[in-house]
Amino acid sequence: MIYRFKIISEETANFRREIEIDPDAYFMELRDAILDSVDYSKDEINSFYICDDDWRRLDEVAIEDFGTLSDRDLYLMDETRLSELIEDEGQKIEFVFDGLTERSFFMELKEIITGKNISEPLCCLKEGKAPAQHVDIDDFEKKIEKKAADLSRELDMDFYGDSEFDADELDDRFVDLESM
Repeated sequence: MIYRFKIISEETANFRREIEIDPDAYFMELRDAILDSVDYSKDEINSFYICDDDWRRLDEVAIEDFGTLSDRDLYLMDETRLSELIEDEGQKIEFVFDGLTERSFFMELKEIITGKNISEPLCCLKEGKAPAQHVDIDDFEKKIEKKAADLSRELDMDFYGDSEFDADELDDRFVDLESM
């Protein structure tokens, strides 16, 4: 049996990888195959998160147990086989490749191929350029702050129309709740 995973990034629109791997392989082997497919070094702290259909994190598969307190179950990559946590096509997984900034790849088990075996993980599809493995933390924080400010302005516009909002301009059909 072979698991085929599709991998995408929200940072780079045209980026896509597909990895084929034996379900009895360890998460560490999947990690290494992903990192090899994007030419990242393997000296960073990474984690996999098994997610529900809405991408909410459920269980963590970490490279090492750092003793952090969490309400999620913790598994280790070099001790946990893929088939222990992944069984169904469509299963969603988040691979955090940059623990400092929580940058990640989003993965889905696209296909379970029966009747075939694979001895080593294989990157069978490479499209687009992967995002940079490391980002300048100051630039990253500025980018996050700008996105938050843009979102805040967008929400203000959506909720109130514009910055010149005047409650007196409301139609008389609306009831004044304060007078009730």
